[in-house]
Order: sequence, then C-alpha cells, then structure tokens
Amino acid sequence: PAPPPRVKARGAAAGPLIAMLPWSRCRAALPRRGARVHPRSLQARCPPAHIHCSSVPARKHGDFFRDLENEFAKFKQKAKEALPGSDWSPVHQTAGLPPEWADIVIIGGGIVGWSTAYWLKKKEAIREGVRVVVVERDPAYSRASTVLSVGGIRHQFSLPENIHLSMESAHFLRNIQEHLNVVNEDPVDVQFNPSGYLLLAGKEQSDIMAENYRIQRDEGAAVTLLTPQQLQRKFPWINTEGVALASYGLENEGWFDPWLLLNAFRRKAISMGVYPCHGEVVGFQHSTREMETDEGTTVSLKRIHHAIVQMPNSAECQPVKCALLVNAAGAWSSKVAEMIGIGNGPEGTLQGTKLPVEPRKRYVYVFHSPDGPGLDCPMLIDYTGAYFRREGLGGNYVGGLSPAEEEEPDSSNLEVNYEYFHEQIWPKLAQRVPAFQSLKLKSAWAGYYDYNTFDQNAVIGFHQLVTNMVFATGFSGHGLQQSPAVGRAVAELILDGRFKTLDLSAFDFIRFYKGTKLLENNIV
Repeated sequence: PAPPPRVKARGAAAGPLIAMLPWSRCRAALPRRGARVHPRSLQARCPPAHIHCSSVPARKHGDFFRDLENEFAKFKQKAKEALPGSDWSPVHQTAGLPPEWADIVIIGGGIVGWSTAYWLKKKEAIREGVRVVVVERDPAYSRASTVLSVGGIRHQFSLPENIHLSMESAHFLRNIQEHLNVVNEDPVDVQFNPSGYLLLAGKEQSDIMAENYRIQRDEGAAVTLLTPQQLQRKFPWINTEGVALASYGLENEGWFDPWLLLNAFRRKAISMGVYPCHGEVVGFQHSTREMETDEGTTVSLKRIHHAIVQMPNSAECQPVKCALLVNAAGAWSSKVAEMIGIGNGPEGTLQGTKLPVEPRKRYVYVFHSPDGPGLDCPMLIDYTGAYFRREGLGGNYVGGLSPAEEEEPDSSNLEVNYEYFHEQIWPKLAQRVPAFQSLKLKSAWAGYYDYNTFDQNAVIGFHQLVTNMVFATGFSGHGLQQSPAVGRAVAELILDGRFKTLDLSAFDFIRFYKGTKLLENNIV
C-alpha cells in the first residue's frame, strides 16, 4: 500500500492543528531516519524553549486546549440557538413580541397585575411550572392609576373584607424584603411613613363612625376614637369646630411611594420568570358552547383560547395562546370585558350584565404652608370629603376632594382644573387647619379611579359565562393599598381553586346580576 502522505509541520502550508502543536517547531532539529544519536546530542540539537525553528508564532503552554474549548463553546451556542423552542429564527422578528403561548395572560401591568404575577410565580409548585405574561400598553405609566395616586394605606373601612385586605397588605409592606428583594440588587424601600389616618365625623356621621370603629376593632385593627377635646390635645393645629368624633389609626396606617412599590413588584416578578410585554390586547379568539337551563333558557359559555396583542405604533398583532386570563386593566377593564361579549346579551340576563367599572378623574394638589402641621401630621380626612397629608419635610402637603356625582369632570383627558382647588378645596382646608389660610398652591396632577359605579367595591373572581377570565378590578381608589393581598388571593383562586388566606367571595361578579350591593361607607 502507498505510504500515508506526510504533513508539513512548518510554514504557511502546515495544517492548522499540526502547526499549533508544541513539537512542530523542533522538527528541523531531529536527525535523519536510521542515524544513531546519543541522547545528549539530541538535547544539544533541540533549541531552547525561547528559540523556535518554525515560522509559527510562539504560543503559551495550554493555548491549544483553550482555543479548542472556545471553538466548542461557539459551536454549542450556535446549536442551542438553532434548537426548536429557542428565539432563533431565519426570519426577522419584531422586537418585544410576546411569546406565542402562556399559561396565564395578565391584562394590565399596574400594581394589581404585577402583584398577581408575583404571587403566581411564588406559588408555582416547580420552577417554570407556570408561564405568565403581563401585557401593559403604557410602560411609562403616564396615565396609570397606580403611580398617580397619593399612596395611602388604612384599615378604617366598614367592610371586614376591606379591613383584612389592608391589614394583610400592611403586613406585607412591613416585611417587604422577605418578598420582593432580588439577589445582587439594591434592597427594596417604598418609603413607608406610618403616620396613621385621622378621620373626622360631624354630628350626622358620628353614629356611622362609631359602628365602623366597632367592626374594625372586632377584626383586629388598631384604631381609637377621640372626642373633640382629646383631638385638640393631640393635634393642637386642628380647629375642632363641627367635629363630633374622630377615628385615628394607631399602627400600620400611613402612606408610601406607589412608583417604588410598582417597580419592586415588577422587578421581582421578572426575576422569577414573568414575561413583560409592551402592547395592547385588542381582541380574543374563543369558542362557544350552548347550554339550556332548567327554565329552558339558552346560555352561551365562552372559553378564550388566544389573546390578540397589538404591538405599539404598529398594525402587527401577535396571538398568544393561553389557558386563562386575568382582567386587571383597571379603569379600562370594562372595555376588555366587552371584547369577549360580557354585557352584550339581553337586558336583565347574566349575559347582558355589564362590568360596571369606568374611569373617574381625580385631582391631587401640592401646596406649601410653612406654618402648617409638623411631623406629627397624619393623613387627615374631613367629613366634608377634603383630605391632605404631609409630603416630605419642607412644609409641603398634598390634598384633594372627590367631586359630587353631578360634578364629575371629563375623564377623556388628565388636564387639571386649578379653580377647583381655590373654590372647593382651599376653603374647607383653611376652615379645618387655620394655618392653611396662607398656603400657596405649587403644582397638581390628575389620575384615574377604576370606579365601580354599582357599589364602589372590588370585583374579584371568575366570570360565570366566560369560564377562563378572572377579574381583579373596580377598587374605586383603594386598589394600591390592597394590591399585595389581592394578588395573593387571585393566585390562590387560580392555582388552588379557591380563596385560602382571605375569603373574598363577596366580591364576585354575580352580585351585579343579582343586584346585591356590597356597600363601603368609607370611600375617599
């Protein structure tokens, strides 16, 4: 047989693998075949380590294996990218598209949406066991209810469900590092200020306040009642004229920064594997099944299979296959419900019962009063509806007033009516706090309540006819303060099949069909 071809070990024609071997540079020093050579003479012929006979550049010891490992790493990366299920595609894809499927799609990336996403991942039995996508159309949150609120939290409600929701949320905020801390990130600080809430009642409201106080104490809230004399001694800057009774929160009430809490929930949820998506849900693909009741009425049961997500500033849409949706769209949640036909049936039927949630605009004003209340200033809510609290340490305050039903402002924009402060709010504040007679208005903003026009309370739970849509909306101004507990409750309902920590079945959608109102007396 013909001898194998010889491979040159030097020069440009040498093979790349051979040229990298350390002995290739010594080939010229070897004796011819068959010659008898003493070992010492062979050592003499071989050049020292720092002298090379080959034209191949000098390489450090171990470079061959290092280069080999690098080549293998590149190969494995290319192979991984080409595997099914990866993000690699020969066709260009629009950046920011949501995944093609998810177990749960949450519509609305406000505080309730991200809290729900966090608790879903927190409760999953195995890592990556639940695939969650949060769709938010306004990632700057320029019109979001969350970041435009005053950030208050209180236990002073009249419904036990609301009391416990806020108590659980306050406990969450007290131990927030245990929940929302992310490894190698800065600690979470929402700047919680536990200065309490102070509610004032006139003669007409005093009996209601006393009854609310009894309920709050029975449910474990730390509140106390103050007579006008006690109120004057504790807060000497208050004019107690017209005040018959006051209720003051002793612990776990106050305010915090909404933006910081929202970002903490979002950052933690994303670190746990939640997919954020910048887009807007514009429709659904669903199936319908007809059923007949005992009375002979035909009922249509719907099940959503895909949420159609439109990308921002584009006509491109991405259908996301899903098993379940959470409607946490806040003030616009009724529009999301209408897309699947909720409320489009005959009047007086469950199919024709609408989700009674709409945007209501509320103004928040920032004013300066150097002689106003000091560091002991709580969140004060007057029986006229006017409220204020301290903002920082420089004599600044924020306050507002919810308008009467017939005076509701136009909610199509977030423009601020400054005359409303001068005509409606300032006189009430100055009457209650004489130091505010010389205040100076500095700035203002407007935000939205996801206002439940039926009974001003939350809607939490599955819809009876759209079997895989869950509501978490309609909080009417107290969604931010209850969001940690609400997110956990929704996650329990989805993953455990029932409420476990708190029984929130009273907030079910069916009450709108039955006409059973769940009234809350303490709405600000």
